[in-house]
Amino acid sequence: MSVLIFIDHTDGHVKKTSLEALSYGAKVAAQTGNAAEGILLGTVADDLTLLGKYGIKKINRVNNEILNHLDPQLIADVLAEVVKQTGAKIIVFPNNVTGKAIAPILSAKLKAGLVSGVVSLPDTSNGFIVRKSVFSGKAFANVSINTEIKIISLNPNSYQIQEPGGTAEIVSLDIPVGASKIKALSTSKSSGDIPLSEAEIVVSGGRGLKGPENWGMIEELAKLLGAATACSRPVADEHWRPHNEHVGQTGLAIAPNLYIAIGISGAIQHLAGVNRSKTIVVINKDPEAPFFKAANYGIVGDAFEVVPKIIQAVKQLKGAQ
Repeated sequence: MSVLIFIDHTDGHVKKTSLEALSYGAKVAAQTGNAAEGILLGTVADDLTLLGKYGIKKINRVNNEILNHLDPQLIADVLAEVVKQTGAKIIVFPNNVTGKAIAPILSAKLKAGLVSGVVSLPDTSNGFIVRKSVFSGKAFANVSINTEIKIISLNPNSYQIQEPGGTAEIVSLDIPVGASKIKALSTSKSSGDIPLSEAEIVVSGGRGLKGPENWGMIEELAKLLGAATACSRPVADEHWRPHNEHVGQTGLAIAPNLYIAIGISGAIQHLAGVNRSKTIVVINKDPEAPFFKAANYGIVGDAFEVVPKIIQAVKQLKGAQ
């Protein structure tokens, strides 16, 4: 038996969420007395043996370019065969776009119990119980998985990457891959050096910034902090910022270690997408802004006065001129 961890990748490189899943899966394997194995579908430029430092001794690989593209049905078919060949009883996915698309289909194929949005290690003292986030992060539910094969998808930034060290053996699996029924007509890539879904720090702006011409200070602060940039829905709707930066209930749900909200009132729809952030800092000139009730730290003041001072302070701390 084994714990099988799905390794997601894009543009030839393994995603940060996959490193979290590898660390988590290795710990689950140790906890349940199983071996931890990775599974990578498609082609990457990274040296996969180095992924062994996250606690994985073996990585199974199906090296086929067709699998670089997200065809959930096709990938689930391949994974079902991988599970059969490896004898895996626990399968771990990152709970990102890829994991959300594939895990339910694989669950149905294998008749396996699936819990998505898991935030901690399972409790195996009496069965197999996992904790997940519910009600847009407002509460948690403890769910028991009773099926022989169990599937878990791990929320981003909910488990710290661990590096016990070592290298991984790469094993190529001979699994037939059918033709994809999905044809990509065009690809639009989001801008920015750091993917918003994987960012540990996010600097976000709202209508309080008054217009797209004032986003320079948001981008400057983000660059200094090594952060991604985001925005509220009205900002995206007004086309001040691209829609891929929209976070909230109708946008992208994120869980960074630090979320800095500038000029955002904090409507419930926005909070639903960011309330899993470990630390929330709010800057708003309205002391009655709802966001202050959810914030760990708040600054009541004009963003056009406060943010430049923060930028200057960060530069001084970094020794920048």
